[in-house]
Amino acid sequence: MQKNRTAHPGQGNSGNPVRGRAGAPPIVNQMRVLWIGPGLEEVPVHLCEEWEAETIPSGAEGIYWAAHACGAIVIACPLPDMSVAELLEELARLRTKASILIHDRAAGVAEAVRYVRLGAHDVAGPDRDIVSLIDAAIEMHRGLREASQAAEKEPWRRLLIGSSPALEQTVETIRLVGGRRSTVLITGETGTGKEMVARALHLASPRAALPLVAVNCNALPESLLEAELFGHVKGAFTGAIQQRVGRFEQAHRGTLFLDEIGDLPLDMQSKLLRVLQERELQRVGSSETIRLDVRLIAATNVNLAERVRQGKFREDLYYRLNVVRIQTPPLRDRAEDIPVLAQHFVRKICSLEEIPEPYMTPEALLRLQSYSWPGNVRQLENAVETAVAMSGGRPALSPADFPLPMENRVCQPGRAIPVPDSGLDFDRTIGSIERQVIEEALRKTNGNKTAAAGILGLKRTTLAAKLRSLGAAAG
Repeated sequence: MQKNRTAHPGQGNSGNPVRGRAGAPPIVNQMRVLWIGPGLEEVPVHLCEEWEAETIPSGAEGIYWAAHACGAIVIACPLPDMSVAELLEELARLRTKASILIHDRAAGVAEAVRYVRLGAHDVAGPDRDIVSLIDAAIEMHRGLREASQAAEKEPWRRLLIGSSPALEQTVETIRLVGGRRSTVLITGETGTGKEMVARALHLASPRAALPLVAVNCNALPESLLEAELFGHVKGAFTGAIQQRVGRFEQAHRGTLFLDEIGDLPLDMQSKLLRVLQERELQRVGSSETIRLDVRLIAATNVNLAERVRQGKFREDLYYRLNVVRIQTPPLRDRAEDIPVLAQHFVRKICSLEEIPEPYMTPEALLRLQSYSWPGNVRQLENAVETAVAMSGGRPALSPADFPLPMENRVCQPGRAIPVPDSGLDFDRTIGSIERQVIEEALRKTNGNKTAAAGILGLKRTTLAAKLRSLGAAAG
C-alpha cells in the first residue's frame, strides 16, 4: 500500500479536512498505522511499504482517531500536549483493539516496563526497531481479525486457528463434506489437531446439535473395547451388573469419532466393518438388532495402507473408512500461523488461570517461527503454557522464555559447498545461496515476509534489506 507521509493536522489521506469531533474520522483498515507525535519522517519509506500511516501531531487529536484505528497505534515521544502515561490512560478507556507501541529512544528498561504496565504492547527504545514492531503488530492483528470474521460466518472455523495455505486446504475440504454423511478418515502426525478437525466436521454438519462421541481406541483394554463400542446387557460377562448403552448408540443421529483407529485389534476390525456395512449392531450378550444412524469419523497417525500390506489392518475396512480423507498439516508447514496460535494459547491459559495476559515480543514470535515443532500444535501449546507459568507475572514473554533445542531449528547447516581447484567468485556464490534460501522461505510462507523472516531467524527489516540488495544485484 502507498504510505501517507504528508498527512497534517486537520487533513486525512485524501487531503480533505478531517471532520470535527461531532463527526467521525474515516474508518481505517488493519494495514493503517496511527502515528501520534513526531518522528515518522525519519523512517525510510522503503521500510514500511506494506502499511500506510496517518500522522497525528498531538495526543488530544490522537485520542479522537484511536477509537477507529484497526492496525497499530504508535506513540512517539515527546508529545507536545501530554505525557505518554496520560495518553495510555486515555487509550485504555477506549478499549481499542489496536496494538499500542511506544517509540521512545530514551526509554530504559524501567521506563519500558512502566509503559507496558500502563497498557502498551511493546516499546521501541534505543536498541529496538519500531518498524519491525509495527510489522509484527499488523500481522498479528490481521490474523486475529481474519479468524474472527471467518468464525462469524462459520462457527466451526473457530476450532481451526490460522489462515495458511496448508490449513486452508483442510478448511475447504470441511466446507465441501461437512454437510454430508460420508465417512471421513483424518490422517496426520501426532499433535496436528486431528480431533479439532473432527469437531469442526461435526459442527459443520446438520448433526451439530446432536452428540459428538469420541473414543480413543488405544486407551481401552482389548477385553473391554467391544462392550465400550457396542454396549452390553446385564450378565453378559463377569462384572456386567447392569445393561449399558455403547458409544455407537450414544452417537445415534450424531457423530462417532474413533481416534487412533490404526491400533484397533483385528477381531474388532471385522466387527466394526459389519456395523459400518449393515448400520446395525447387537449389544454384547444380546441377540437383539439395533438400527443406527451414525456419521463415522476416524483418525490415525500411522500409515494405514502400510498396515494393510503388513497384514495388521483389514483392507476392506481401510477402504470403508477412506471415503473422504483429510491430511492435517504439520506445524512446520504453516509457520505463518504460529503467532496467532501462540497468542490464542496465551489468552486461553490466562483466562483459565484468571491472571493478566502477557504479550509476546516480536523476537519471541520469531524464535517460535524458526523452530520445527516435532510435536506440532500440541507442543506449541505446552511451550506457551510453560512460558506463562515460569514468567513470574512479567508483562512480556521474551525469547528466553522459550528454551527450544537448536537441533530442531528449521534452518540447519547444509552440505559442504565444493570449491573447484580453479577457484570461484566468493561473493557471487554466497549471494546465490542466500537468494535460494530466501526464495524457499518465501515459498513456504506464501510470500509472507514476516513469517519468512521468522523461519530464517532474521528481523523483517533485515530480510527486506537483503531482498532489495539481491534485487539490485540481479538488475
